[in-house]
Amino acid sequence: MRSPFVKFFVLFAVVLGSLVIGYYLTTRHSPSLADRPLPPLYSDPIKTAEQPIPATASSPARPDPFILTAPPAPSSPPPIEENREATGGLDPGGFIFPLDGLKRTDIQNTFDDTRGSGRKHEATDIMAPRGTPVHAIKEGNVVKLFNSKLGGLTVYQFDDKQEYCFYYAHLDRYATGLKEGMLLRKGDVLGYVGSTGDAAANAPHLHLAIFKLGPEKHWWQGTPINPYPTLVAIFDNSKK
Repeated sequence: MRSPFVKFFVLFAVVLGSLVIGYYLTTRHSPSLADRPLPPLYSDPIKTAEQPIPATASSPARPDPFILTAPPAPSSPPPIEENREATGGLDPGGFIFPLDGLKRTDIQNTFDDTRGSGRKHEATDIMAPRGTPVHAIKEGNVVKLFNSKLGGLTVYQFDDKQEYCFYYAHLDRYATGLKEGMLLRKGDVLGYVGSTGDAAANAPHLHLAIFKLGPEKHWWQGTPINPYPTLVAIFDNSKK
């Protein structure tokens, strides 16, 4: 019969052997922490989003959201809304365009431009060949024919209600029979495009100004209104 000491020694050897065999099997079939790949410490979300998405039959290729493309340039200026605020209280439907044979792009917004001595232009210049007939844009009486140093041959016309004055300048000559006080119907020829006054000889054009009259109804005095929105609206109406 074996002694208790021998039994304890045999039990201890069996347990120790089992632990050694288990450790050996574990390290043989499972990679150590040193052998395992480490996860990335940083992932760039922008670069991930920029990876191209392959096109498939059910999922067409999508444009890169980080690339901005400019829209194509319009072939002509965008239309201007016909409202009283944009045209200074004027109704474009009651007007006619003053010149024939022009394109919409020939109308330029020169109201805020400056001229000699830094004065504000407060009008629209419409370039046209010399001798092009100038039409009255609205019905009303001629109140003044004036040859000025700046404007050259000019016409001041009131509308029928005497609320607005229309100023045509740099004319080459007046229409035959034009005189102060006479009534001009909408579309009547009042003169011809030129370069009189301070206009360049090689740049004939119509200088058109519109101003709202004060209670005194002075042809030389009023509140300037930018003609550009009205002229563009008139032009667009004529093409409808």
